[in-house]
Amino acid sequence: MQLFDPLHFVIGVGPLAVYLLLIGILNYSRKPFLTTGSRDISALGVAISGLMIVGPMELFMPPAAADRFAGWVWLLLLIFYGLCVSLFILLMRPRLVIYNVSVDQLRPILMKVVHDIDKDGRWAGDSLIVPNLQIQLHVEPSSVLRNVQLVSSGPKQSLEGWLKLEERLNEALQPIQSLRNPVGLGMMIIAGLIGLTCTVWMLSSPAAVAQSLNEMLRL
Repeated sequence: MQLFDPLHFVIGVGPLAVYLLLIGILNYSRKPFLTTGSRDISALGVAISGLMIVGPMELFMPPAAADRFAGWVWLLLLIFYGLCVSLFILLMRPRLVIYNVSVDQLRPILMKVVHDIDKDGRWAGDSLIVPNLQIQLHVEPSSVLRNVQLVSSGPKQSLEGWLKLEERLNEALQPIQSLRNPVGLGMMIIAGLIGLTCTVWMLSSPAAVAQSLNEMLRL
């Protein structure tokens, strides 16, 4: 097997290219997009799954399992990977991710939403306490991507409170318009170049793709 063959390249960077394309579209849009930390990490887990397949999974694949289950061993490895990502997500503290919005835009909106939900809500620097929802969070901006994360502070958090905050904040963000982020355009261009490279290489080397596939599936 070649060190860099078209099949392994496509498997490794294909999901990552799709992820870059989606993130680029979100960041280049003029509309804010709110999601949870769980969904955000799930998407990232899918994005790097290809690198995991051509990296640790293939490198450390148990020979006995490969001989016994042949190509089905990949299904078992992918299930194990999915369980590991799921466990990581379950152990995460709650957080919300808002794409394509700045802290200056988000802060007054968040203050209004919290005030409508709980008049006892108060700020302490970049931290926010909402006692009636049992929420404590702090604001973490990403100036390059123009994204903001609301990350829980402390272990005692109410999932119901976070769901309510997500719903109300999502409604409040609907009328907001942001400037287009050129970084998002750059991500889309990179994703397009990766996709073009994958397509050209796959079409130009069908024999190498077939050979690599047979080797991976133990056919």
